[in-house]
Amino acid sequence: MKAGILTTARLAALLAGVPLAALPAGAADAAAGKAKAQMCAVCHGPNGLSTAPDAPHLAGQPALYVAAQLRAYRSGARAHEVMGVMAKPLTDADIDNLAAWFSSIKVTAQLP
Repeated sequence: MKAGILTTARLAALLAGVPLAALPAGAADAAAGKAKAQMCAVCHGPNGLSTAPDAPHLAGQPALYVAAQLRAYRSGARAHEVMGVMAKPLTDADIDNLAAWFSSIKVTAQLP
């Protein structure tokens, strides 16, 4: 076997280490996420496009990324004074729904 080739066995071994709870559920509800996202609007903007210089845009982010970050804030693995408080009461379904909502927003970029 050559180094660098990802065999089925190696891929299975890698995926076995990924907790399924860290992956957004396929049945996430973007509409429920939109309703829940009202609490995010103060810092991240009403449509996930922040106007605050220290708050990132959430619109258009991959669902996997949004969910992972919210879970990290909720658990304390990622520290931020405000986000720790905001994420603490979120359920896994809330997180998956928020991730579905923000990832469903289409963002375009225009080069100068």
